[in-house]
Amino acid sequence: MQFVRRLFSIRLNSPLLSGLNVAFIWMFVGAFVLSLFLWLTGMREQDLSFYTYVVHAVSLLFGGFISGKRSNERGWYHGGITGAVYGIIILIIGFLALDSSFHLNDLLQWGAAFVLGAIGGIFGVNTGKS
Repeated sequence: MQFVRRLFSIRLNSPLLSGLNVAFIWMFVGAFVLSLFLWLTGMREQDLSFYTYVVHAVSLLFGGFISGKRSNERGWYHGGITGAVYGIIILIIGFLALDSSFHLNDLLQWGAAFVLGAIGGIFGVNTGKS
């Protein structure tokens, strides 16, 4: 039984990687729920912009929370870095998928990702092991 437990248990020691892992898991769950809403209700794709921002905000808060909890110190820093890297990855995916150029709005969204991750990290570091 120990062999199976060791084989399937992955523990990320880096606060950044564990926070990004949790953030992307929450993003995928949120995207799946939104796609179910599109499929099962009369919602149109044009109505999704607000809800995608909500999904990203929740993902950033949880990712920053886990990052701050794993770091046990400077939660705002670790959560903010997690949010910044998450934001950069999302911007790169958007640029590659939509073939768009860089705008000031993208910089504001990246800054908001940093702030939301930092807020999650502040709460996470206060719940970590003392």
